Amino acid sequence: MRLRMTISLVAVAGMMAGCTSTGGVHQPSGPETVAPEKALVLPPPGGPSIVSVVERKRGNGVEQTVSLFTSSSVPGQNFLKVQFFGASGANPGTGNAGFSMINESGVAREVARSAPGVPMATSATFLQNSYGPFGYASGRSRGGDTCIYAWQQIRSSVNANTQARNFGMIQLRLRLCDANASERQLLGIVYGYTISGNFDGVIWNPYGNPPPADVALGRTGAPVYPDQGGYRASPMPIGYEPAPALISRPRAVLPRNASTPAPGAAPMPAPIGPRVPLPGEAPQARVMPDAAAAPPEQPVEQSARAIGVTVPSPDCIGDAAMTAACRR
Repeated sequence: MRLRMTISLVAVAGMMAGCTSTGGVHQPSGPETVAPEKALVLPPPGGPSIVSVVERKRGNGVEQTVSLFTSSSVPGQNFLKVQFFGASGANPGTGNAGFSMINESGVAREVARSAPGVPMATSATFLQNSYGPFGYASGRSRGGDTCIYAWQQIRSSVNANTQARNFGMIQLRLRLCDANASERQLLGIVYGYTISGNFDGVIWNPYGNPPPADVALGRTGAPVYPDQGGYRASPMPIGYEPAPALISRPRAVLPRNASTPAPGAAPMPAPIGPRVPLPGEAPQARVMPDAAAAPPEQPVEQSARAIGVTVPSPDCIGDAAMTAACRR
């Protein structure tokens, strides 16, 4: 009897629990697409543009793969991959990501998979951007496309880790293949990308302590000049000398009776109407420019007639103009 009552109570409790459940569907946590403005690392201004951002939260950090615009015949997608290691409790249900340092063998496998069919060679030159040292490999495909694969690890020094802080780490990967860009142009993306994400709390700061100020600042006998970098090997010239004044030369004016125009000057327009001769100058005849333009009923010889203008003497002005001497 007691057994039956126990079974009945368990059944009633199960029915009540079923009635109180919401019946919602739970989606297990995994990679998800986020908006481009939420990317933890951004390409430099001018591109390549962001196509999509896939994010995966881990128990000890966050991973993002930022797909970039690709213009190449090499198989694969251009991307910027960033991994933040060290933050605890971000998403404990998915486990922790492997906290491993970048090593030569692991990078060699990544380079081989980054651009299939492209012979890639690792550069031995020490390079450094705003976040610290980085390495890269480059190659050229048979079709002439240029590819690079770059990697970088941002982590504070060992001395900073002993102070119970600065335990975080950021790792980046960049894969770029382009049909038109050169190796130097693609390498400029490594110098131009920006890490926009950060850790909560100074204990996970991956950059370490900020560097001290330059010892020359505020020190006597160490001038700072307005040139790029702030310093010059030679001092700036002392004193100020104004620039010499510009003297404008007057423009040459041709006399009125000059027949040849100045070089580059516009030709003088042809006079309209009869020309009045100067005192003491013989009257000139006006000739038609073209005989064909004369009326057909008049001969060409008659089209040229002397037109003269006589300038009267000062003694023949007024009433004296009617005398016989002035009429001659």
